[in-house]
Parts: sequence; structure tokens; C-alpha cells
Amino acid sequence: MVIDAAPLAHVRWQKAYRIIRSIYPPVDLFEDIADPSDWEALASIESKTNPRVWEELGRLDLVPASRRVSGPGASYLMAPFVHISTDRPGRFTDGSWGVYSAGQTEEVAIREVAHHHGRTMAASKEERGWTSQFRMLINAIDQKLHDVRQIIELHAADSYSASQALAKEMRASGSNGLLYRSVRSPGGECVAIFWPDLVPIPVQADHYDFHWEGARVDRVRNCRTGAILAL
Repeated sequence: MVIDAAPLAHVRWQKAYRIIRSIYPPVDLFEDIADPSDWEALASIESKTNPRVWEELGRLDLVPASRRVSGPGASYLMAPFVHISTDRPGRFTDGSWGVYSAGQTEEVAIREVAHHHGRTMAASKEERGWTSQFRMLINAIDQKLHDVRQIIELHAADSYSASQALAKEMRASGSNGLLYRSVRSPGGECVAIFWPDLVPIPVQADHYDFHWEGARVDRVRNCRTGAILAL
């Protein structure tokens, strides 16, 4: 894949939307004001009384100290970069590096996550009904990203091989991230950010319940307003 096929675009979104599972609590170390370069030392000390601390922190080694973020809400930015697994690949990661993905609208974010949640529910043969609760995160995007919206093979519905290969190359070459078309919400756009220090810490918005109908997520309910989005 040739990087030159993706021109730079200055993406300025007043609001970018990301939706995550609500069950994950913030990590105190990220929320603290301690210097991120001291995190490994602090974690080593805390692990003497809390052996689970390294599991909670994730792979700190994947994010250089200079690119880490701290302070209230920092867990929302750090988590997708340190809690990764090749069992959970995405369009622009094979699971060995992190990506902060967000949609240009609330609906885009919901539809993207609902698709993947549905695949997880199907794989585990879950019973029909209202399932896991999710929370919406909102922040701004003001970055120069590589625009891959016109590269068709990167938007395949069920194959991520081309998009993962390009993302790996782009990230290694110093790219900030990618601007791409939403595959699950036609007409929508998304971003994939390669490092946590490139976007401001998001704020938490509404919570949502997802309804699993046995083959897919067919409804999403806003827990605050009660409004239901049919998918």
C-alpha cells in the first residue's frame, strides 16, 4: 500500500463521538497528576500491595512517556492504547497497537459499535434482550490526518487486512491518524487517531443500552431520555 495515495487533510470537528462499555472504571494512575514518566515506578510500588495493578494499567510500554496523558478523564484516552489484544482487532489495528476511533456524529459512533457488539454477542450465543450498557465520550478533533476516504479496499465490510497493513505503515511513518468513511453508517465519517496526546481528554455524555435480537443489535436506548434508535 502506497502512503502517497492518502493526502493530508486538516480535520476540524467541534465534536467527535466515541462509545465504550460502561463497566470499565477509570484507572487512578492515569487520573492522577503524577508525571507520566513516573508511572512504571509508581505501579511497581503499588503492585506490592495490589498484584492486579499491572493488569489494570495495561501495556504502558506501548505508549512513550512523552505521548501519555494524565489528569481527570485521562483513562478514556489511555485505555484504547494500553488495553489491546490480537483477539480484538479493528479496521486499523491488528490488536498489537492502539487506536482511538471516533465518529463525526452520535449515530455514526453508535452504529459502528453496535455492529461489533452484535458480532461478539453472536459468537457467544447470547440470549435475546437488552444487554450491556455503554457510555458516550465527546471531544474535539483538530489534527492533520491522512485522508483514506477514496481508497475503496480499506472500507471492506468484513476484511481488515488491507486497512490494517496501511495503518501499520502510516503509524510507523509518523502519521497522526486516518480520516475514513463509516462502513456501518453510510454517509458518515470516522477518524482513527494513533496516539493519545493528539486529542483533548473527552467528556462523558449519555449512557446507552443495546438490544440484542438474536442475530444483530436492532435497537439502542438512551438511558437519560428513553429515546430509542432503530438500527
